[in-house]
Amino acid sequence: MDAGALTALGEDRGPVFYRTTLTYGHYLWQRGLAARATLCLDRAFGADLRGDESVLRDHPLPYAAMRWFLQRTPPEIFIGNPRVHFQHFADRMNEPRRDQRRWRAWACWALARRVRPEWPGDPKHHVNEPSLDDIAARLDAHGIPGETALWRGVLEASHDPSARSREL
Repeated sequence: MDAGALTALGEDRGPVFYRTTLTYGHYLWQRGLAARATLCLDRAFGADLRGDESVLRDHPLPYAAMRWFLQRTPPEIFIGNPRVHFQHFADRMNEPRRDQRRWRAWACWALARRVRPEWPGDPKHHVNEPSLDDIAARLDAHGIPGETALWRGVLEASHDPSARSREL
């Protein structure tokens, strides 16, 4: 599998795109390409979904997968600084569905801060960092049904030391 699987879809950003980005991200992860796999999850968050698509029943928005990638990237594998990535991504988001995609990036930023607190923010990029309540309110306004609860559940499980053993 390669990036051609995504480009073959053209401008379509619907359910097929969503499933393909998840599949490609998994493929990249299995090959030790954690940074590229994480970027695939970014692309999945950008899919044009309403929330009632059948693919979401089996593959909910990948907040848990993002947390898993961030927690389990081995130190010798390049991943960059996802906290900075999400901060820049959220602050510089453009259309389509700018608000939805922007607040999903902030939600991933919050996950990165929670699971990898040693990653610093970008001191040269001056931005008002939102609170968790701000992120939740904006996901409620711009996300799909159940998205805020999904994100909050993943975020809260990040504090639970037994969550790792239940996931394995």
